[in-house]
Amino acid sequence: MKLNELTDNQGARHRKMRVGRGIGSGKGKTAGRGQKGQKSREGVSIKGFEGGQMPLHMRLPKRGFNNIFAKDYAEVNLGAIQALVDAGKLTATDIDHAALKAVGLARGGKDGVRLLGKGELTAKLSFTVAGVSASAREAVEKAGGTVNVIEVVPAAEKAKAKKGQTLAAKKAARA
Repeated sequence: MKLNELTDNQGARHRKMRVGRGIGSGKGKTAGRGQKGQKSREGVSIKGFEGGQMPLHMRLPKRGFNNIFAKDYAEVNLGAIQALVDAGKLTATDIDHAALKAVGLARGGKDGVRLLGKGELTAKLSFTVAGVSASAREAVEKAGGTVNVIEVVPAAEKAKAKKGQTLAAKKAARA
C-alpha cells in the first residue's frame, strides 16, 4: 500500500445534491421544494409557529437563572495537592494560583483558586488563594501550614483601571 493509493471506503463520501440546475438532474425548477407558498421561498422561519396559538416553548414554565455576577473559581482539593507533593511534582512550599496552574491542577478560574477540604494533607504548606473552605483551612493549619486569602482582581478590571489612570495622566499633562 502506498500513500497515493489511499482511498475512502465505498459509500463513505456522498456527493452533494446540486438543486435547481436543470430538469435533467431531477431536482430542477422548484428544487424539491414543491409549489408556491412560504416554505418554497427563501428565508423561512416558522419552526415552532403554531398558527398563532401560543407556542409550546412559551406555554411551559421557566425555571432558574444564570447569575452574571457569580465568581469563577478553580476548585482544588487538598487530597489532589497531597498526591502531587507525594509524587514529587509539586515541590514549592508557597503555593498560589500560578503554581497550581503549572502542575495542571487549577484549570480555568479567572477569579482565582478556592481550596476545598476533600482528602488529607500531611505536608506543611502555605497557600495564597482567593477562597478557602472551613474544613480546608482547618486541615492546612493542622498540618502546620498557613492560608492567606487574597482578593483577585480580574484582568478586565485591571485593564479598565489602567486605562483610567492613563487618561488622568494625559489630562494632568495638558493642564
